[in-house]
Amino acid sequence: MEITDVKVRKIMSEGRLRAVVSVTIDDMLAVHDIKVVQGDERLFVAMPSRKDENGVFRDIVHPISPSARKLFEESILDAYERQLAILETEETEQEEAEEA
Repeated sequence: MEITDVKVRKIMSEGRLRAVVSVTIDDMLAVHDIKVVQGDERLFVAMPSRKDENGVFRDIVHPISPSARKLFEESILDAYERQLAILETEETEQEEAEEA
């Protein structure tokens, strides 16, 4: 399995939810609504889920093995950090242009 694309769809600065991401696997399968969440000690990845009849949230799709989970989490968090860096650079450039 290869993660062939990670798209950061939305970044949030309020609350614990930091981003919503889509991942493409082997250029054949897309998984949407993956969340980047700020935990108590670190960022983590929450897979798409829905509430069942008992009110319990269940993942709709998720990695089976620890190595697959690590691959997903590292790829998603790397893409999120890159996107934050791009946004920060754009904001700095805009502020410098406004000051000039």
